Amino acid sequence: MKIVMVNDCAHVGETLIKYLPEEFKVLHLKRSRRFFDKTFRIAWRILRSKGDVYHVHYLLQDCYLTLKFGKRPVIGHAHGSDLRDTLHSRKWGWIIKYNLRNCDKILVAQPTILETAREYNETAEYFPIPYDPKLFYPKPLPKERKIKRIFLASKHDFKIKGTDKFLYALAKVNVPFELKTINYGKDAQKAQMLARKLGLKAKFINKVPHEKMNELYWEADLVLGSFGVGQLDTVAIEAMACGRPVIHGIKKRFFPNCPLIDIESADYKITDKLNNLLNSKKARENQVSMQLEYIRQHDASLLAKKLSETYLEFMSN
Repeated sequence: MKIVMVNDCAHVGETLIKYLPEEFKVLHLKRSRRFFDKTFRIAWRILRSKGDVYHVHYLLQDCYLTLKFGKRPVIGHAHGSDLRDTLHSRKWGWIIKYNLRNCDKILVAQPTILETAREYNETAEYFPIPYDPKLFYPKPLPKERKIKRIFLASKHDFKIKGTDKFLYALAKVNVPFELKTINYGKDAQKAQMLARKLGLKAKFINKVPHEKMNELYWEADLVLGSFGVGQLDTVAIEAMACGRPVIHGIKKRFFPNCPLIDIESADYKITDKLNNLLNSKKARENQVSMQLEYIRQHDASLLAKKLSETYLEFMSN
């Protein structure tokens, strides 16, 4: 069975491909954000491709082109901002709506957008973000050290990721620490300025390949994800899989069993959580234990099996 996978988001596609059964042959049409690559080149590659099922990540132009070229069946995979924000855009909203209505199947990477997807397509279902268990697996917590190491893993986007909230909270922490974060995102420069203003000992590093992210998680005593829109992001999932305590804001009503902070709760305090985990190894161990129990459902080897069953459904129809 030949699958044509178009585009990707947060390495979800390439992670799943690694664990699909051998009977599935996948042509992965990736692209960059350069104008020619994301327009004429990807259009030509989609047009020339031949497959039994088309699986398209992100419900924008790639999905629209796949449908317009008459490729069938098409699985549209929404990842968050396409349904949360772009759907309501005057410029691009019509494309999202067209794709939602015309795809043969819709997968959503966040339960927070499932209801929206089902307003346009009743086939929509939640498909959790996978992590690669060969790359992201637990290692023992670092030995106790006077100066703790904190890794802020999300890109710096104050509105969506809320990384500024972490910087303000870190300024009130009562434990000596060193902060490492990636110099990435539309607010990266603002984040650097804010860190200096708050007197934080912060190191902004260049982006690393996805397969090297595990090393950044393992060297940390504590990993910070995001604190913006309340969805469960890839960095939080991978950090939990690496056996590191994670502080990341979710909407608990969508993730009832997830042992992370509920941003809709009136009693959450980021600084209190930071101080507790940094001061107590026992608290870190307990947090890791709960996280590892929860994270099993995001294992790519299990999710690839679920995805293969979805592919096969189209062959039996």
